[in-house]
Amino acid sequence: MGKVIAVNKAAQRGILKSNVHEGYLREGWGLEGDAHAGVGDRQVSILPLEAMALVPPAVRATIADDYTENITMEGIPLDELGIGCRLRIGEAEVVICYIGKEVPKEEGRPYIVSREGRFGKVVKSGRIAIGDAVILL
Repeated sequence: MGKVIAVNKAAQRGILKSNVHEGYLREGWGLEGDAHAGVGDRQVSILPLEAMALVPPAVRATIADDYTENITMEGIPLDELGIGCRLRIGEAEVVICYIGKEVPKEEGRPYIVSREGRFGKVVKSGRIAIGDAVILL
């Protein structure tokens, strides 16, 4: 079992997300109030902190406490967070549809999110908050 470390959103695209501590994942949409929410299968982004071990030291030095993901979590091994897995996060449920992005970034936190971030769709609405359990279903 894992847990939520941060819940992050931004009101517009192209800016870093802020930790808002809690939020509402809406089925078929994503994190309410986040500029990246919308229909499709990249409604929500998740960064398992276990992925940080894969960041080269030179890049790790440029990573601040900036957020580009909606949900920062820890406690579930990366190899268990594959495409098609279903997670209960707080009251909500998310299915992972992608790992990483088509074009990886080379600097800062986007470096690891674009390679190891999990992207998925919300299949059950619900509230999420820091400290909530993340359960692999």
